[in-house]
Amino acid sequence: MATRVIPPKLLRSVTRPRTSATTTALPPPYFTAHKLQPSPQLPTLQRPGIVTRLATPTASSVLNLDDHEKIFSSLSTVQLLRSSAILQMAATEPVVDLGLWVMRSQLMEIKGVRDVLLSTIKHSFYEHFCAGEDAKEAKECLLNVNESGLRGMLVYGVEHTCDVDACDRNLNGFTSTVDIASSLPKSSTSYVVVKITAIVPLDLLERVSDLLRWQQRDPSFNLPWKLDSFPVFSESSPLYHTMSKPEPLTPQEEQNLKQGHERLLKLCQRCVEASVPLVVDAEDTQLQPAIDYLTYSSAIVHKNADNPVLYGTIQAYLKDAKDRLLLVSKAAEKMGVPIGFKLVRGAYMSSETKLANSLGFDSPIHNSIQETHDCYNDCASFMLDKIADNASTGVILATHNVESGKLAATKARDLGIKRGNGRLEFAQLYGMSDALSYGLSNAGFHVSKYMPYGPVDVVMPYLLRRAEENRGMLSSSSLDRHLMRKELVRRIKAAALPKFEMQGYPQHSL
Repeated sequence: MATRVIPPKLLRSVTRPRTSATTTALPPPYFTAHKLQPSPQLPTLQRPGIVTRLATPTASSVLNLDDHEKIFSSLSTVQLLRSSAILQMAATEPVVDLGLWVMRSQLMEIKGVRDVLLSTIKHSFYEHFCAGEDAKEAKECLLNVNESGLRGMLVYGVEHTCDVDACDRNLNGFTSTVDIASSLPKSSTSYVVVKITAIVPLDLLERVSDLLRWQQRDPSFNLPWKLDSFPVFSESSPLYHTMSKPEPLTPQEEQNLKQGHERLLKLCQRCVEASVPLVVDAEDTQLQPAIDYLTYSSAIVHKNADNPVLYGTIQAYLKDAKDRLLLVSKAAEKMGVPIGFKLVRGAYMSSETKLANSLGFDSPIHNSIQETHDCYNDCASFMLDKIADNASTGVILATHNVESGKLAATKARDLGIKRGNGRLEFAQLYGMSDALSYGLSNAGFHVSKYMPYGPVDVVMPYLLRRAEENRGMLSSSSLDRHLMRKELVRRIKAAALPKFEMQGYPQHSL
C-alpha cells in the first residue's frame, strides 16, 4: 500500500484548533411524534419541510443502556481494563494538553525520542482508537468487531495533502480499503470512507469553494468546468470567506480538478463493484462547498443505482445544516438520484467562530449547544421519515450523544422501520461510546464503528485532531467509564465468590 508519511515539522501545524460541539449533554427538547408542540422553556422552531420531530424517550424506550453485563458481554476482562484506563486518560484534559504539546514540540525531531514516543502512542491510544497499521491488521480488527455484533466503517487514515502526486498515492490507499471490504463477509463492512482533502489538493478545494461562493452571490458568474450537481448553499449559508471576485481557474487547475473528480469516480466504481457504499467526510466551511459539489456531481453519475452509492455528510452544528439537507434531498428526489447522508454534530467550532469574528461576521455555528442538539434531532427525524416512506435515501446517525440515540431508536420503532433496515445505520468512533454502540446493537439496529487504519505516522494527524475534538466530550460523558467500572466489579466479585465460599466466608462480605 502506498502511504504518505507526515514529516515531524508538520505534526505541530497539521490541525487547526477545534472544539467539539457536543461537549455537554443537555436535556432533550420537548418533542411529540407527529405534531410539533411548544415547550414552556423552548420556542417552537419554524422550519419549512419538517413537520415531525423526535419524541422524548419514555420508560418503554427500545434502548437499554443500564445492562452493563449484556453491553460488554463480548469484551474480555483484559480488554475492559485497558479500555477503561485509556478512556480515563483521554478524559483528563491536562494529560491531553501535555500529549498534544509533546507531539508538536521539537522533541519529535529527535530520532530516539521520537521513536520512543511513537511506540508509546502505538501501544496505547493508537491501538485503542485505530484498526491497525495495514490491510491485514485492519481486516483482523474489523472481524473482531463484527464478532461482537457491530460492523465497520473502514477509512484509510490520511487526512489531507497539497501535492497532486500524493493524491494518487492516497487513492491507492482508499482503493485498498475497498479491497479489504470486498474480501470480508458482506455483513461485516457497512461503508468505506474517503476524505476528499486527501485525493484533491487543499489549495484547489479552497479555490473551487471561492468560485462556487461567488456564483452563489452572482448567478450570472460563469463556471465553465462546473458539472450537474445539487445545491451546496442555502440562503442562510455563510459566504464571507469570499469577499471579492476570485480569478477563474487556470488551465492547470481545471485539469487538476478534473483529475480529482476522476479519482473520486474511480473509487465510487470500485465501491459499486464491491457492493459497499462510499461515505465522504466533511471539513470546515472554507472547504466544504467544493467537497459537496464533488460528492453530489459524483452521485448524479450513479443515478441509476437502486441504493445510494454515495453518502455526503451534514454537520448539524451549522446554522444552515437543516436548510441544505432539505434542498439536497428535494433536488435528488426530483432528479431520481439515490443519495445518503451521514449526520454528525461537527468538530470545527473554535476555528469557524474565530474566522467569522475576525472578518466581522457572526459565527456559522448555532448560538448554543441546545440549538445544535435540536438541529441534529430534527435532521434525524426528517431522514427517518424519508426511510419510512421508502425514499431512495439512507442515513448514518453518527452520534455519541445518548439522548439522540434514544430519540432516534424510539422514533424508528414508532414509524415501523424494521430492525436491521439497511437504510438506517447508527455509528460511533472506534474506541468510544461502546455502551451506546452495544446498546443500539442489542436493540436490533445496525451499528458501525468508524475505523481508521494506516501507519502511525500517517494516522497521527487523525489522532491529534480527535484528541482536540473529543477531550471535552470524553471528560463530560462518563457513561462508558461508569458502566465499565461496574462490569469490572461484577466480574471480580463473580471470580472471587467461589473461593470465598470454599473458605466459609459469607457472600455479603465481598
